[in-house]
Amino acid sequence: MAFTPRDATPADIQDVLRLVRGLAEYERMLPRFTATEADFQRLLFGPAPAAHAVLIGPADGKPVGVALFYYKVFTFSASYGIFLEDLFVEPEHRGAGYGLALLRHLAARAKAENCSLIEWHVLNWNQPSIDFYERIGAKMVEDWQVRQLTGEALTALAQGAP
Repeated sequence: MAFTPRDATPADIQDVLRLVRGLAEYERMLPRFTATEADFQRLLFGPAPAAHAVLIGPADGKPVGVALFYYKVFTFSASYGIFLEDLFVEPEHRGAGYGLALLRHLAARAKAENCSLIEWHVLNWNQPSIDFYERIGAKMVEDWQVRQLTGEALTALAQGAP
């Protein structure tokens, strides 16, 4: 099967939205999915784009996978890398090489742009993805915990709470 990853364009917003929504559903987080086409338009193609999307699918068909990423700064080495926010291939297309092709594309981009690494998160229960990442040589970072400040706690801190 012939397929090549390609950068998303503004005309692809519906596909990006559909695929990221598919990821939210797969990750059991659909209630948290509130993004709209306008949100993705602003995020990816607004005056100050904050992220990038790469799509993949059969040469003659609609996209079946997406990689959404942004650049991350590493101050200790004064370098930057790619943070892979979302990697998703529709379930019926898994195992055909789409995910691997997306990661190879990002790895080539990282090397071409002198990025020091690609980093991402994976849910603890997502063993098929964990196994896939281990097969390609990705290592788990054991010394760090992911933290988030959201909702009422974010608002309280912003308003001066201790």
